[in-house]
Amino acid sequence: MIAGLALIAVAGVVLTVVLLRRRYLVVTVEGESMLPSYLPGERVLVRRTPPDSLRAGQVVVLSGFAHAPPGKRPKDPGVSGRSAIDLSLSPRWIIKRVTAVPGDPIPRDTVPALRTAPGTRVPAGRLVVLGDNPDRSHDSRLAGYMTADRLFGVVLRKLG
Repeated sequence: MIAGLALIAVAGVVLTVVLLRRRYLVVTVEGESMLPSYLPGERVLVRRTPPDSLRAGQVVVLSGFAHAPPGKRPKDPGVSGRSAIDLSLSPRWIIKRVTAVPGDPIPRDTVPALRTAPGTRVPAGRLVVLGDNPDRSHDSRLAGYMTADRLFGVVLRKLG
């Protein structure tokens, strides 16, 4: 009887850990793109969040520019058998601040890559994200829209 209860308790703990790991992620900030808000080496707690719940001003974690969106397979190998894009050159995750979400006006003044974008509003499935340190950030200023399927979640807080 006691062994059965202990087994159920262990299974409950394991299930809880598995569920928490699917919903939360701890990311260590690398680089200077989010200075002065986030310092290199700081760790942040991120909660998986659907793109339709984002709003401007939130800090988010997305898959890197050269990486497949969360839950999707990486790009097919190139003709030489090597990856078409050297994934080691790009961070797995990037941290940026949301500037505009679908339906918001396109921020043409602050995002040069979108100055000639068609329409007046950010289209569905797209995000405009910027680093807090424009001199050290590769973001929508250079790359234009980010696809919303690259979103992992919203930064909840810094960890000690």
